[in-house]
Amino acid sequence: MKFLRYILIAGMIGVFFFQSGCNKKNKWKAVPLQIKKQESFNYSEIISGDLNNINELDALVSSIKSLDLLVNNASIFYPKSVDNSELQDWDDVLNINLRAPFFLSKGLSKTLSKNDGSIINIIDIHSERPLKNYAIYNISKAGLKMLTQTLAKELAPKIRVNGVSPGSILWPQDDAKISVDEKNLMLERIALHRQGSPEDIADTVIFLANSNYITGQIINIDGGRTLNQ
Repeated sequence: MKFLRYILIAGMIGVFFFQSGCNKKNKWKAVPLQIKKQESFNYSEIISGDLNNINELDALVSSIKSLDLLVNNASIFYPKSVDNSELQDWDDVLNINLRAPFFLSKGLSKTLSKNDGSIINIIDIHSERPLKNYAIYNISKAGLKMLTQTLAKELAPKIRVNGVSPGSILWPQDDAKISVDEKNLMLERIALHRQGSPEDIADTVIFLANSNYITGQIINIDGGRTLNQ
């Protein structure tokens, strides 16, 4: 099992940085249980930054001095059909879902290579089969899937790059809310007839981080949903 000392998780509410071997006081208490099982981290913090702003993204990259694992988890998800899509929607979604993972991976590749590190991109099962009325989102995730495979080839052999494609894990919020009937229909199409959990995704991320002979692969965590697509 690989000893993970430095983990960077790029998310929508901040960039979480976990570090071991440090006596500083914890700044963020909600360290995922799966990471606690891996190792006892005695320092963690949220680095506030706008991944939509390339200058802030570059500043984040410059602040990281050592890294074992980069998880590109930030994502924007809301309905927009082709007819209703505007240029601002394209920029909002593509900048977070695709541009940020590319430039984070590019910028941190030298740091990761020093530790034979790993990149894991959180994709979506709809990167393969589009979800109706989510045109730009579908395109962004299809691009992220290809980015994963491209990076796996270009950054080898020092860095492994893999992806995790979740199915139904959490119900959408805000503008993407769906009705009870729509939820029931979605569950009926899942072979296991239930949603997954964030822990299912975290377990797979840790599995891939510790699997030293896997690269360029994307694992669907969807309860068998893609069997019925």
